[in-house]
Amino acid sequence: MSDQRPSDRFGVDEGKAPGVGPVGASRPLAGGKPERPEERAAATTNSLAAIGFEAEFAVVINGEQVKPEDVFKSPANIVRAPMMHRQGKSYHLPTGGAIYFDTGVIEIATSMIEIERGCAARAGRQLWESVDYLRGELDAWEHAHGQDVHLHGFSAHYNVSFDLPQHALRPWRTVDRLAVLLAHVIPVPVMLLATNRRSSGIGLRPRGNRIELTVDFTPDPALMIAAGTFIVAVAREVMKWPSYSLRRLKGLEHELPVVRGFHMHKHTTRRGWVARHDSFPENPFTSNVDEVKWVTTGDETLSLREIGRRVVEYFRPSIEQMADQRSLDLIEGVVLGRAPSLLELEDRPPTYESVGRLVRWNRMFPERMLSRSRYEEVIMRAVRGEVLNIGGERLRPTGMRGWGQVVFRCDRDGSRRVLSLDQLLEHLPRWRTQS
Repeated sequence: MSDQRPSDRFGVDEGKAPGVGPVGASRPLAGGKPERPEERAAATTNSLAAIGFEAEFAVVINGEQVKPEDVFKSPANIVRAPMMHRQGKSYHLPTGGAIYFDTGVIEIATSMIEIERGCAARAGRQLWESVDYLRGELDAWEHAHGQDVHLHGFSAHYNVSFDLPQHALRPWRTVDRLAVLLAHVIPVPVMLLATNRRSSGIGLRPRGNRIELTVDFTPDPALMIAAGTFIVAVAREVMKWPSYSLRRLKGLEHELPVVRGFHMHKHTTRRGWVARHDSFPENPFTSNVDEVKWVTTGDETLSLREIGRRVVEYFRPSIEQMADQRSLDLIEGVVLGRAPSLLELEDRPPTYESVGRLVRWNRMFPERMLSRSRYEEVIMRAVRGEVLNIGGERLRPTGMRGWGQVVFRCDRDGSRRVLSLDQLLEHLPRWRTQS
C-alpha cells in the first residue's frame, strides 16, 4: 500500500513567497482535484459565523490500500441504516455528519456549528462520533464479506467563517491576505498540537466566505479538539485586525516569533499556501521541539516549544473565550511541556493506521456537559426525519442543499420547500416540542 500523506499531495511552487490574488473556487489544499458542484452550491445565507471540521481516511483492505469508490461504489453500500441525501454523492449519517468518497479516500465532514465557547469541542465530538459510527458499519461489512478493513488517518481540514461586513473589506483586508498572515503566525503551535514526525506541511487556503487550514489527521480526539480550538480562536482574532498586511507583525517579533528565513510555497493548481518542511531552514517536524536553535526575525534563538508558547500566550484571551477548560489545559500543557506532543515520539504512532479501533471516541464531552449547537440540532432533527409544523403545514425533511439549507416535502400537496438553517432556528423551539 501507499504511505502517501496528505501533505505529500500538495502541488507547490519552489520559488518565492506568493503575492495575493483574487479569491477562486477550487478544492481544499489536500484534495488534489477541482471543487465539486455540490461544494460551490453550498448556501451562503446563514448569518451566524460557523466552523466545520473534515477528515479524510485511506481505506486498507487485507493490507492493500484501495479506492473506496472501486470497492463500495457508494457510502450507501457501507451504512445499513437509511441516510439523508445531502448533495451529489454525499449523505448525512445519523450523527449529523456527512460522508462521501473523494477520489481515493473516505471523507467525513461535520455539519455547520456556530462559533461560540466550546464550538471546537462540539465539532470534534460530532466528527469522532461519525468515525465511530462508520467503523461500526465497516465491522459489519467485514463480517459479511470476510475481509479485513482498516481506516488510515489521512488529513484534517479546519474551516472557519470569514464574515467581515462589506464596508470593512479593503485591499489590505481580504481573505487572501488573511491566509498569508496566518501562515506566518500559526504553524508552530499547530505543529505541536496536530502533527507527527512524518508530517511535511500545513496549508492555509482562502475559500471566499471562510478560511481553511489543512494538516495531517490527528489520531487523538483531545489533541484534535485542542488544535481546532487554537485554530478557530486565532483565526477569528486575527480577522479583527485593521490590516492583514505582514507589516502588522513588525513590533511583535518577540510576542509572535517568526523563524528567520521562513517562506511559504504557493499551491500550483488551487489558491492557497503551504508552510512546508522546507519553508524553514531545517525540517521542524523531525527536530527536537526543545532544542534552542531557531533564529527568529526578532534576533532571538528559541526552541519550537518556546515559539509555540509565546504565540499561545499572545492569543490567550481569545483562546479562553473560545475554549472548553479541558482543551485550554491541553493547549497550555503541550506548549509548556507538561503534556506530550506527537512530535516528541520517535515516529508517527500506530494509531494512524487503525482509526476507530486503536483510537476511538471516548465520549469526553457528553451532552449534559456540552449541549449541541443550534445549527447542529437543526440538522440532526432534519436527518432523523422529524416533521415540522409551520402555519398548519406538515413539512417532512427529505434532504439537504449544500451545507446550509434543508429540503422539505409538504404532506398536504407534496410540494417542495427549501429553508435555510437561520430560518429553521426561528422554528427550533416549536420543532423541539413537536417531537
